[in-house]
Amino acid sequence: MPSDASHDHADPRRLRHLGKFSGLADIAAAQRGLFPPPGPRLSERARDVLGVLDLTASSVRTERTWTAGDLSGEEVSWDVGFGPRTRAYVLRPREAGGAALPGVVALHCHAGMKWAGKEKIADGPGAPTPEVARLRAAIYDGRAWAGELARRGFTVLVPDVLGWGSRRIPLADMPENVAGAPGDDPGLGEADRYDAAAGRYENVLAKYCTVLGTSYAGVVAGEDLAATAYLRSRPDVGPVGCAGLSGGGLRAALLGAFDPGLRAIAVVAMISSYRDLLDGYVARHTWMLYPPGLSRLCDLPDLVACAFPRPLLVWYAEHDEILPPSGMRRAHTMIAARYRSSPREYTGVFAEAGHAFGLGAQERVFGWLSSHLDAGGDGPR
Repeated sequence: MPSDASHDHADPRRLRHLGKFSGLADIAAAQRGLFPPPGPRLSERARDVLGVLDLTASSVRTERTWTAGDLSGEEVSWDVGFGPRTRAYVLRPREAGGAALPGVVALHCHAGMKWAGKEKIADGPGAPTPEVARLRAAIYDGRAWAGELARRGFTVLVPDVLGWGSRRIPLADMPENVAGAPGDDPGLGEADRYDAAAGRYENVLAKYCTVLGTSYAGVVAGEDLAATAYLRSRPDVGPVGCAGLSGGGLRAALLGAFDPGLRAIAVVAMISSYRDLLDGYVARHTWMLYPPGLSRLCDLPDLVACAFPRPLLVWYAEHDEILPPSGMRRAHTMIAARYRSSPREYTGVFAEAGHAFGLGAQERVFGWLSSHLDAGGDGPR
């Protein structure tokens, strides 16, 4: 009898985490036509492939207000039609009064922390929890950057989204083997225990979304589009942009692709080509990055470039441990090609940094947003 080894296929392109099954990638690419050049109406077709839901922030109400130093804060909530009410912070310079300021939708990251959402990047009336402080120190240089952005003359909206904070899934609604696993550390606090379960539950949620004809990305994008429409409707808001790190950067990219009313889009430490992610980088990312069918329509940078001709900034971290350098370079080349007729509207920054949104990156993004949204023209700085 021949040994199993006699059935092995030589594959010079051995992919990490696929190993002996790496040939699957080449066969699928050949038979399924992966990563084709973007065709006409890409935004419209991608919206359909992702199953982006048409959601509205209805029954908006103010839950509480506060002032903290030079900022005024408001917690608002709304109903998108399912689940608990979405809660969001609205932050503005205290001295601005009711004057209309440019708006920014500040999008919280994934970071494996779903117990908190908006609190990861924005202070409410109370002090941050130890878990939030720990995360901020690790990837934001300790700064609640949404509040700092508001100080620069913006109305900043920081919403929760499906799976995080006010929109998190109760443990009681998770399958038993997901809500608690034998390997979980019994010494973990409530927030960390929840985050361990939520990480497992994302697989379940993505399956539900797929069966329901949408995707995790499509539902999140629908909620973010509703939040952006709410911000735009406020009388104290002028032109609107968005910004986010990592999973928040993906959310910003999707908003840029699907909301033509956005005036500026900043995406930090998120963008690579899909084809380069295949070599060992897939496992580290959220299901939001992998909507079924998108790779048959385009590569990820093509979707990001749907922001054209509006101003787009993409921050590439040279030492990003979860994105391949080759994929970031390819993404930059692809996006720059789309912006060839308006090269000044695309800013691709390659920085000596890891997977983070530190103070230097924040200052660069804040200045870029100010220049494209006219912050500080007549309002406070």
